[in-house]
Amino acid sequence: MLKYLVPLEWKAFSRAASFKFNLFVKILFLLGALYLLGVFMAVGVLSYFLLEENGLPPFETINKYLIYYFAADLSLRFFFQKLPTANIRPLLILNIKRSRLVKYFLEKTIVAVFNTVHLFFFIPLCGIMIYEGMPVVHVVFWGLSLLLWIYCFNFLNLLINNRPVFFYVTVGIIAVIGVLHYFEVADLTIFTELFFKSFYDYPFLVVVPLGLLVLLYKWAFSFYSKNLYLDSALSKAQEEVETEDFSWLDRFGTISPFLKNDLRMIKRNKRPRTTVVMSLVFLLFGLLSFGDIMPEYNNDFMHVAFGIMITGGFLLNFGQFVPSWDSSYYPLMMCQNIKYRDYLMAKWWLMVLGTLVSMVLSSFYLFFGWEVYALILAIGVFNIGVNGYLVLWGGAYIKTPVDLEKNKNVFGEKQAFNLKAMLVSMPKVFVPIMIYIGFKTFWNLEAALIALTVIGASGLVFRNRVFDIIERLYKSEKYEALKAYKQKN
Repeated sequence: MLKYLVPLEWKAFSRAASFKFNLFVKILFLLGALYLLGVFMAVGVLSYFLLEENGLPPFETINKYLIYYFAADLSLRFFFQKLPTANIRPLLILNIKRSRLVKYFLEKTIVAVFNTVHLFFFIPLCGIMIYEGMPVVHVVFWGLSLLLWIYCFNFLNLLINNRPVFFYVTVGIIAVIGVLHYFEVADLTIFTELFFKSFYDYPFLVVVPLGLLVLLYKWAFSFYSKNLYLDSALSKAQEEVETEDFSWLDRFGTISPFLKNDLRMIKRNKRPRTTVVMSLVFLLFGLLSFGDIMPEYNNDFMHVAFGIMITGGFLLNFGQFVPSWDSSYYPLMMCQNIKYRDYLMAKWWLMVLGTLVSMVLSSFYLFFGWEVYALILAIGVFNIGVNGYLVLWGGAYIKTPVDLEKNKNVFGEKQAFNLKAMLVSMPKVFVPIMIYIGFKTFWNLEAALIALTVIGASGLVFRNRVFDIIERLYKSEKYEALKAYKQKN
């Protein structure tokens, strides 16, 4: 089967219209993967000694925090690991047994980078443990058990990807465990330490993850074999039509139809819903800096950077794909008698509302002091009055069609790389950082907060002039966008 399918995949890659660019991206990904493998190997070699130098029992500490390691792995898989269905579709018309197709693509995921990187962490770590005098057999079976758990998560992700409720509940439980542990309410990692250590104490328990792996593989094989039809799991499920009442948006006048359309899009489609969820996750990023979880992030530079992410999570994630969110029906929109100003204004207002909601939800940072929350509010105003325009400006150069039913690459696509967009994006982060640090250094904290707020408010004053510029830019890029949205590869 390999001699048939591998050449077919190579031909599909080499004959693509964007072969040169795809090859360049593959090379970049390869270099990034090699760097990542090196990092994992270094962590695997050094973690044992670093824990020992800090007075912590290395083996017990590693077992204790493995639950967070596996939670991070499952989260990254859920959002970024691509499912095999996209590659299976073109092969369904060929004279190849469906069982062979499913087997090939399931086994192909085994050598994916999401699994390979863990080998470069656990194998060096096990080698160091053996070097330190720990029993070889116990260490080998412990490491083998952990790798089997990694592969269990691989096939589990293939099964739950279209059932996000299971993922969110699991990660939510682990997040609660982490919060309880951080605030010293209850340390449930004591039980996870005993669980993972049991694979070291009793090597025969390796049959548990091994049996689960076999079960998950057969389950995934059965699921994809039974649903390997274009009118089944590989196509969008047709659900009962629902209507929503967004009449409260009528107060926005001529832009209300666009706002209603965007809210319906977010509610009904996976990709924009994932963007909203990730925006809520961004609210917690400040804990890394303000909460002293990572002391190296407790500085002015990171305070502002995390402040931008806290209040601008939705603004940045949603705004970067304007107008790509509407790529599937963008040509139809351009044929209608609509004002481009109203279309852009609706997108801006949606980002403003998202920023205001984030500013309210981030009020729990008052726990760390009024200065922290005041900084978040000041950056929120800056995001509305300055970064909102920059996001729309950069979106004009990103002409990447967005599949609303796929949540992979939620932070961006490889085709979305654009030098102009990157140059426009840089001020969104570095300008507020420079303003804050500059005013705080030469004056004081209050002056820095006032400066951010005043500059953001000034952006609102000059909104009409700024939108004149943005509207002209979008109109000049309109035909290039229409051409790009027709490209399927």
